Amino acid sequence: MKVLSERGRGIALMLVFCLSMAAPVGFTGAASAEETAVDEALEAEGLNLIALRNDTLDLNQDGEPDAIRVVVIMNTTKEFTNIELRLYGVHKDREVHDSQTMSFSGQSNASIVYDAWAKGEHALRLELVNQDGEIITTIQLPTYVLQPALKTPEITLDLEAPSWIETGDQCTIERIFADQTGPRYSAAGVRTFSGAPFTVLDNQTSLNCSDWPAGEYTLKEAYRNDLGQTAESWLNLTINNRPAPAFSFDVKGNGNSTDEACLITMIPNMAGVDFSSFDKIWSVQGQQLPGTESNTYDCSVLPAGVHLVSLEVINNEQIRTIHGLNLVRQPGENLTQEESEALPSQSFGDDTDTESVGWYSIGALGLIVAFIVFFMLVRVKDEEEYQGLRSLGPTPTILPDGSPDPEGLPTTTDDGGTLWRQHPDGSMDWWDPELRIWHSW
Repeated sequence: MKVLSERGRGIALMLVFCLSMAAPVGFTGAASAEETAVDEALEAEGLNLIALRNDTLDLNQDGEPDAIRVVVIMNTTKEFTNIELRLYGVHKDREVHDSQTMSFSGQSNASIVYDAWAKGEHALRLELVNQDGEIITTIQLPTYVLQPALKTPEITLDLEAPSWIETGDQCTIERIFADQTGPRYSAAGVRTFSGAPFTVLDNQTSLNCSDWPAGEYTLKEAYRNDLGQTAESWLNLTINNRPAPAFSFDVKGNGNSTDEACLITMIPNMAGVDFSSFDKIWSVQGQQLPGTESNTYDCSVLPAGVHLVSLEVINNEQIRTIHGLNLVRQPGENLTQEESEALPSQSFGDDTDTESVGWYSIGALGLIVAFIVFFMLVRVKDEEEYQGLRSLGPTPTILPDGSPDPEGLPTTTDDGGTLWRQHPDGSMDWWDPELRIWHSW
């Protein structure tokens, strides 16, 4: 009896499922006015709604419903039918929708899923639209309390660089962005990026800040989709100027003779800095030597004398440093006469050959110098005597009658017999008969 009861229970469950598939969910035995209107609108298009199911889904498996799947089973009396299913959801006065096209003859089914994009109540409705874009009918669906399964907007600026950044260092900024909600319902928004020295496009997921100039940067990326969801991220970045190359010289052969080896080597004085990629320009007496890669210069080729040798080092950021030294090369011992004459003289101390000029020559030279000094002293004395007399100015012209020329200025003679003349500006001159000049008063 127990076996028969279990078998009978299974048959009963199968019958219930078949009956539920034969009639739309939510329809009662007594057809309401709304159900009748739906049936009549579908019948006018040659359609018949066989079943309508609404199933809650838990897409992220967190134990909370976050989506609704609507399954529609229909048949048509026409040879072929094209209709569009539009599923709308309204949450806090914001409406989104998704659509699905059915092209069929006879009987067919379709399913469409509504993904919750925010936490709270979502009121659903289903619209059936014909191939001319006209709404055949609208079916109101229940209101559900859902949790969002779609990823809301997220922005992260991730810096990959040394803790102390200098110009030219490896520097990368990863732009991590995600928004499943906006694109899901054609509500994607706009991303804005500010603070960079160059233009940043939305499709640049990684920014190379290795070639950015030195400075302090405040980077910000913001996003807002058409559903009102926002996200932003900030990043403070400081890029310091790379110091100029620091180096010194290791010199071998300075002051030695030309028949001995000579070598100048550059010694980097910066820990952790690779000089191999830097340009190195050697010059002798200001003349640049070919090649820009060598760390050494063979100075054995230089002849005897003093030579200015300089090295300019240019790093990858075109920051340069130049150092120089005066290199002394002595003449060698085994030289031909032509080589000796072409070289500067070399002192050997007491062994240096000298020539005596003679006492008579020294005496004659002394007399000549004494005469020149005496002549110069006499000339200087005469010049000082002449300079002691005060300049009296130009000699005035004397008229034929012996009187001074007033040069057209009005004259007058005072009671003492002194002759005066007056200038246009009112200044006066008086005539000195002894020196025969005009004096300003």
